[in-house]
Formats: sequence, structure tokens, C-alpha cells
Amino acid sequence: MSKEKGSMMERFQSFMEEHILPVASKIGSQRHMASIRDGMSLLIPLTIIGGVAMILAIPPIPAGIEGTNFFYNFLLAWKDFASNFYNTLMVPYNLTIGIISVYVVMGISYQLARSYELNAINNMVCALLVFLCIAGFPENDLVFSTSQLGSTSMFAGIIIAIAVVEINRFFTSHNICIKLPSSVPPNVAAPFNVLIPTIANIVLFLALNAICFSAIGGGLTTLIYKVIQPLLSAAGSLPSILLINILMTTFWFFGIHGANMVSIVVTPITTAALAVNAEAYATGQPLPEIFAGAINSVFGNWITYTAFLIIMIFVCKSSQLKSIGKIASVPTLFNINEPMIFGIPTVLNILTFIPLLLCSIINFTTAYILMDIGFLGRFFTTLPFTVPGPLQAFLATMDWKTIPVWFILLAVDIVVCLPFLKMYDKQLLAKEAEEQA
Repeated sequence: MSKEKGSMMERFQSFMEEHILPVASKIGSQRHMASIRDGMSLLIPLTIIGGVAMILAIPPIPAGIEGTNFFYNFLLAWKDFASNFYNTLMVPYNLTIGIISVYVVMGISYQLARSYELNAINNMVCALLVFLCIAGFPENDLVFSTSQLGSTSMFAGIIIAIAVVEINRFFTSHNICIKLPSSVPPNVAAPFNVLIPTIANIVLFLALNAICFSAIGGGLTTLIYKVIQPLLSAAGSLPSILLINILMTTFWFFGIHGANMVSIVVTPITTAALAVNAEAYATGQPLPEIFAGAINSVFGNWITYTAFLIIMIFVCKSSQLKSIGKIASVPTLFNINEPMIFGIPTVLNILTFIPLLLCSIINFTTAYILMDIGFLGRFFTTLPFTVPGPLQAFLATMDWKTIPVWFILLAVDIVVCLPFLKMYDKQLLAKEAEEQA
């Protein structure tokens, strides 16, 4: 029986190495996908700043609270402060999440231009100008509209950033540009190299924008959003999310950074959803998106690795697992799980792969259903990833019920993981006994 299991495992490993991993590696290193991934990383500190500002400006304090104790007095003081300084407190939000598409265009165009060894700054400015030409329509001669610069235009920003850089590259590679004499300093001559491509981009996208208005009554950003919206809804469904989690866990099993692999696809989706939820929260509307922000981590393997830690410290007897548990205790509490991943190790370890996979499915399915029925609040802001899981769940949703749910899932994960880790611990104890003999 053990030989049969070993054979099946070997066949599975061979299949993954021959068919799946090469495809995953190609996707991860593909120039445009990598630029999207790296460009979107620019948004992390911006969404944190915007989210914190919004929480300060719109405290989740129900009506009817009276100052009967210190905590209630604090909440009432916070509410008064937020009411008096609302406009000031919302400035960071309006200039981060409120115009998130601007930063998407800047980040992706910059990274893509760098990968082509083009002038990154010039290409970034060009892409931003083109995007603003079609998304930032002036409401009058003096007022600049930001209504199309938020979450709904994010995917339009991705497409425009890539298209503009590619058009610029075409012109540059075919020497269709203004060349100044060699005596002109490079810093003066460089902007002229993109002048003709910039004009070409502006004319092209303004023409496409005008055609869209004539055809559907909305601009290019509106068209792209209408096309992308059904795909986003499908990607945010429970089966799709579970598939993403299964793939991520499987990548980790083979020693590949699972989060980095799936982030190429997941990050644009969860970031756009987070911005949509943030806009809804800021206007007092129901939050529409479940698969948003860091939900995949907070209600994913962050819980399971904490369960691993507890079992390793209080149950396991092998020196390897007990020592790794002690070393990894502080990093794991702050969501730095690499010491456990490579110390246990979980790589090519079927006794850790199975519970990680099962718990990932259990955790996220539970959280998804509870959010879907309205029992739990949904994510509308981002926090530094080192904020402990239960605290991050609360602050990202401002729903206290996320804390007990997180700990209940932790208890479930401990029950699921316990027999597998005990089996692995038994193997290590036998190995240690052999080495000492």
C-alpha cells in the first residue's frame, strides 16, 4: 500500500513538473504580466493610507450610543472629531483610492518601459496623459472631473498603460521620432524622442473614445468596464476562489512562492474589488464585493500556519518540530510564514500539503458564506501584512464578529492538522532515534 501511494505521489509530482510548473513559470516571467504585478505593488501603501484615512473619517459607530463608560465616551469623541474634520480627513482617501486608476497607469507603464529598456519616466508621463485625456473629462473650464479615475477605470488603465508603451516602443524601434543634434544634452533631447509617439497615442485614443461615445453613449473606460465586469464577477465566485487557493497551496508544495504566482491574476481583481468596497463604504452603501483586499490571506493559510505553530509547540515531541516552532513563533504571529514553510519543511511534504489544502478550502468557504449572507462584514481597506490575522480581519472590515470567527476557524484547523502533524512528528522521532543509535 505504501508503495502504491509512493508511486501515485511520484506520478503526480512528475506531472506537475512536466506540465504545470513550466506553464506557471512562463506566465510569471511574461513581460506584461510581470509589469502588471510589479506595477500594482505601488498601490499597497496608497490603499493603506486611504483606508486608514477613511476609517478615521467614517467611524463605524452605531447611533444611540450614550457616554455611560470610558469606551463609549471615546467612541463619541471620535465621532465628533470625524464629523468636524470630515473633509480634511477624507483628503488622503480621495487622492489615493479615489483616483486609484491614475496610480495603476503610472506603475504599470513605468515597469513595462523599464523591461524594454525605454525611458521609464517619459513613457509613464505619456501613458498618464493619454489616460487623463479619455478618463478625466473637464466638467467645465475650471473643474477637473475625477469621477472616472477610481476603481471602475482600473482595468482601462491597465490596458491603456500597456498599449501606450507598446506604441511608443514601435515608434522608437522604427526611429519615428524627433532627433536633435548630438550637441543637445541628453536630458533635453530625451522628451522629444517621445513627442511624436505621444501625439499619435493621444489622437488614437481620443478617436477611439469618440467612437465609443457614439456607439454606446459612454467613453472607452466605460466600454472596457462593461466587458470586464462579467469576468470579474466570475473570478470572484466561490469555485474560482477555491481553485486559486488550491493552485497557490500546490505551488508552495513544490517550493514555488504560491502567493507570487497567483498574484499576477489575483492582485488586479482584489485591488479593484477593494476600491469598489471602499467607495461604497465612503458613501454609506452596502459593500458589493467579497473577494477583496487581503481576504485570501487573512482567511486562508495564515490561520493554518498558526494552527501548525500551536501543535508544534504544545503537542509535537521531535526536536526538529519543537525547535522550528520556537524559532518561527514570533514571525508566524506576524504572518511571516517562510521559517515554517522551509523549516518543517512543507515543500514536497504530503503530510503538511493535505491539511494545508483542506484547511484552505474550509477556511475560505466558511468566510465566503458568512460574508455572502451578511453575517460578516466585507473587506474595504488594506493594512500592512504584518498586522496579526484576527486584528487585521477586524480593522479591514470594522466588524468585531470577524475576530471570534477567525479563532473558531483556528480551532477547526488545529483539529484537522493534528493527526497529520502527529504522523509526521512520529516519523521524525523515529529518524532521530536512528541517528542517536
